Amino acid sequence: MSKIKPHSAYVDSGVSWIGQIPSGWSIQPFRHTFRESSEVNGAVPVGTMLSISGYRGVEQKHYEDENRRRTAAELETYRVVRPGQLAVNTMWLNYGGLGVSELTGHVSPAYRAYWISSSFEKRYLHHLMRSDTYIDAYTSRLTGIRPNSLQMSRDNLMAFPIIRPPREEQVRIANFLDRETAEIDAFIADQKELVRLLAERRAAAISHAVTDVPGSFQVPVRRFTTSLGQGWSPVCEQEAAEPGQWGVLKVGCVNGATFRPAENKALPSELEPRTEFSAMRGDVLVSRGNTRELVGSAALVDTDYPTLLVSDLLYRIRVDMRRVSNEYFVLALASNFVRGQIESSAKGSSGSMQKISQGDLLSLRIWLPSIKVQDEIVAKVAQETAELDAAMTDAREAVALSRERRAALISAAVTGKIDVREHGAVA
Repeated sequence: MSKIKPHSAYVDSGVSWIGQIPSGWSIQPFRHTFRESSEVNGAVPVGTMLSISGYRGVEQKHYEDENRRRTAAELETYRVVRPGQLAVNTMWLNYGGLGVSELTGHVSPAYRAYWISSSFEKRYLHHLMRSDTYIDAYTSRLTGIRPNSLQMSRDNLMAFPIIRPPREEQVRIANFLDRETAEIDAFIADQKELVRLLAERRAAAISHAVTDVPGSFQVPVRRFTTSLGQGWSPVCEQEAAEPGQWGVLKVGCVNGATFRPAENKALPSELEPRTEFSAMRGDVLVSRGNTRELVGSAALVDTDYPTLLVSDLLYRIRVDMRRVSNEYFVLALASNFVRGQIESSAKGSSGSMQKISQGDLLSLRIWLPSIKVQDEIVAKVAQETAELDAAMTDAREAVALSRERRAALISAAVTGKIDVREHGAVA
């Protein structure tokens, strides 16, 4: 595709944070674009619950056990979202909590549903309302809202300014973004599948190295654990901590068996840090709650991080290093032998949040050879997995960069920073 140029002429939008918009475009308040639906507990099968996530948009939850337990009285308070309606989670706008639905289902009372004016192309509005920079620019100017939980009042939502291109141009923008984002999404899916396959190969190499080692025997984790505790989870900011600033580690800091200190959220300046939860060299961190595939993920803290605090969704384990090395312990926890134990013992009512108890963690059994053999295994695995780890890092970086490009492209198109009319024609 040739380089996409800006529009030939711009005018002041009249909204300071939006700035200029292309000539012929206008600004219309939310209240004139959307009409709220008051439908609750409609003829929708019990258990059909919808949610909105930042990247995937409106989707059906797969929490069947949890949904079956919902009573008729509870569902009386649950709104219904219909295809073609804008669903808004007013509590989590900074996590992409809004979008045009293609599904029918219930949503919790925190959500609202809106019919869309016929003068708008629904696909254009879906892209506009899910533009991170557009939503953040508005919500950052609202008072009384914490960045980590952007609960928007009805008045603020009704005043939200909607950028309105001519109807035909909305269609062309939607066509362009549908095509371009589909290509980006396909690339992301390929990279994620590559990560999955590489992770399987890595797990197989680890499992082969640490399972049924000659001269080893199975030992429960409690036999060599010297301390085990959970961290602290205060309400934090959305962004990561700056260097030297206090932060709280997110559960994803242990994914992939490698400690990732950048996976944290800044501690609000008004909160006093609890230094007893600082992540220190030699700590083995284990995810206490996550998806079934990730719960129980473990990583070794490689150096002291005095300003990064362990969260409540992480266990911090310290072991008797006369019996087991930290590096070998992390490898053993990642083996198929132990993963099977973790996934069978994890409990939770939803697929997105399974938890493993301290008792179950301490009951896990690992193959334990001598310290000398452990060190040999660690060195061998490091050599065998080095290329796999590098390839996974490259693939994950490609995913992150692609998502950034996707977000930037959407923002530029829906706000008129680029003119995509020639690229958005119907094929």
